[in-house]
Amino acid sequence: MSDRKPAGQFIDAAIDLLRRVRDEEADSIEAAGTLLADTVQAGGRLFAFGAGHSSLAAQDVVYRAGGLALMNLLSVPGVVGVDVMPATLGSALERVDGLASAVLDSSPIRAGDALVIISLSGRNALPVEMAMNARALGVRVIGVTSVAYASETTSRHASGTFLKDHCDIVLDSKIAVGDAELTLDTVPAPFAPASTVVTSALMQAMTATAAAALADRGIEPPLLRSGNVDGGHEWNGRVLDQYGDRIFYRR
Repeated sequence: MSDRKPAGQFIDAAIDLLRRVRDEEADSIEAAGTLLADTVQAGGRLFAFGAGHSSLAAQDVVYRAGGLALMNLLSVPGVVGVDVMPATLGSALERVDGLASAVLDSSPIRAGDALVIISLSGRNALPVEMAMNARALGVRVIGVTSVAYASETTSRHASGTFLKDHCDIVLDSKIAVGDAELTLDTVPAPFAPASTVVTSALMQAMTATAAAALADRGIEPPLLRSGNVDGGHEWNGRVLDQYGDRIFYRR
């Protein structure tokens, strides 16, 4: 490691990763944003899903100031975050076969919708089956994952496949296996994960692309504004009412 302190080293590592996804994933980000715009224009709905810490990036684009009002969280009880007790239960549920099918069957998602599935490793049964089953329903799937896991780990799904194998578009976060950017001789394990920083940036880049694409087509993007600026609540009320039949976080 360099002479820079760990805080600076971590920020440098995150910046390097962000530069990589900016340069290497530009075409995929454009394609993903276009897919979202196509879905909105065609009357479809948008959903995002992630388990455990991957859910943080999914939640960040739902009911978000500056974000698309039509993005809904596809929630799976017990895996959305670390608030479930014990927290280790969430990790166990990600490996349960059949859970994704039950979730999709009870959700409002339908053919013509778009689903963004976030899974750093992409190896567990839940994200793999979520992608497989969603596509079988006629849903377009965008996967946000680290492709490195597919070559350096083994799948935990019976098919032996990963999330990346069942997506219409894949955004590679470039995160190294283990999700830890720093090492020190005095620390027995690698530390400082950057996956949330990079994945959230990919999600925002994708939704920004969708908003601009809609505007280019002469369609006002269904964007939310901050409730902490004058007129924000009134703006959001109009957007939420206009698209109420495609928004599920109000129900």
